[in-house]
Amino acid sequence: MDGQDRVVVSVIGVNRVGIVSKISTVVAELNASILDISQTLIGDLFSMIMIIDVAKSNLEFKFLREKIENAGNEMGVKAIVLHENTFRYMHRV
Repeated sequence: MDGQDRVVVSVIGVNRVGIVSKISTVVAELNASILDISQTLIGDLFSMIMIIDVAKSNLEFKFLREKIENAGNEMGVKAIVLHENTFRYMHRV
């Protein structure tokens, strides 16, 4: 699996009920699989990083990104969606 088949989804914002559920549901609807997920609360601030496998999704990355970002907007949080290769390049030391 190369970095183009895996996507990093970062979600940040004020905590509320249903954030993980909403994003996970959209991922499933896009025929993608969650490979790893980590979420943390610091006070009322929510953060989550999700690694998803999009190899079985026949949709363009632009569409995938738009659907996940829109789901975040609906929940009042910011969702950032990047190919794993792009994420790793941006965060190299």
